[in-house]
Amino acid sequence: MTVVGPAAGRAPVPPLAARARSVGGSPVRDILAVTARPEVINFAGGLPAPELFDQEGIAEAFQEVLAHTPAQALQYSTTEGEPTLRAGLAARITGRGLPTAPGDLLVTTGSQQALSLLATVLLEPGDTVLVENPCYLAALQVFGLAGARVVAVPGDADGVDPEALEEAIRRERPKLLYLVPTFQNPTGRTIPAPRRAAIAAVAARRGVWIVEDDPYGELRYDGEHIPWIASLPGAEDRTVLLGSFSKVMAPGLRLGWLRAPAELRRACAVAKQAADLHTPTLNQLAAARYLAVLDTHVERVRTVYGARRDAMLAGLPAALPAGSRWSRPAGGMFLWARLPESYDTLALLPRAVEQNVAYVPGAPFYAGEPDRSTLRLCFVTQTPDEIEEGLRRLARGLSG
Repeated sequence: MTVVGPAAGRAPVPPLAARARSVGGSPVRDILAVTARPEVINFAGGLPAPELFDQEGIAEAFQEVLAHTPAQALQYSTTEGEPTLRAGLAARITGRGLPTAPGDLLVTTGSQQALSLLATVLLEPGDTVLVENPCYLAALQVFGLAGARVVAVPGDADGVDPEALEEAIRRERPKLLYLVPTFQNPTGRTIPAPRRAAIAAVAARRGVWIVEDDPYGELRYDGEHIPWIASLPGAEDRTVLLGSFSKVMAPGLRLGWLRAPAELRRACAVAKQAADLHTPTLNQLAAARYLAVLDTHVERVRTVYGARRDAMLAGLPAALPAGSRWSRPAGGMFLWARLPESYDTLALLPRAVEQNVAYVPGAPFYAGEPDRSTLRLCFVTQTPDEIEEGLRRLARGLSG
């Protein structure tokens, strides 16, 4: 039989790279797609509350930029970032206890890009990365796509255990340690100051990079600011600090930043040139103007989010099965719950969705053996009344 038509004489196209075939999509995004119906009270997202976006203030910043500097705003920019934004960021970081010059910073298209740039310039396939357990899910994706071997370091309610960290570095010889020390995603926990100092000392003694991701640090509802690891003695030359405007201004602007020692920062700038040349100029200039009122906006957001956290904490005892435990974060966006061992939160999720409520099962956040009885709840996107109703639905979903 003679083959005619498009298939005749055609060989298959080459396959995807192994790294693209081996890394799946985000389970959280998959869950959000399933639970996008308006009747679902969604505790699964990590989204800021849209009704709190300062639409007028941000619009005014964009209008001023376009009115006064349109040629600059609509033109290409430097890879490192707009000087006015870097200067404003440097002053903001310095004011929080970490002396920083504009030249210490690289503006990125969200802090997620900063993670990708670091993976590009630091990791070879097969290199080892140490992480918390559980860990921010999108970081696990970045390291997996880079071909890294990800190893979880044991810890407790205060985060990574320094002695376990030292042993893991000795045994695994990693390139870097990735941490979200303040209001961690997914657990909401914060590493106390003495433990941060111990982690910095281990990194200095053993020779390892620390990537300190801080997207939630300004969302504090209780207690005092804890100094960044990057500000501690012994950590200055080996800590990369990442930040973001997504949780305090608007995620749609896609603005983040990276503070790193000079050689590493320059390498990341070269990698960014290859990725996107620069972060959008218009967004950077508008954000630079908006910095003048950002603290006032953040204070308003903190007040609302703190009340929502309290509403969720008040409702959890009646919503979760007897014997459950949960975190009590001093800030951020998330609560982490552990149900009795007999519960599998991934298997229970469809029952919860039937009740028009959603959460994120804890298993995808683990680099090693998962704890299937865990789940993450985001408390910032719903009002206290919606949280109360959502927890009633959750109770039915978990007991049905």
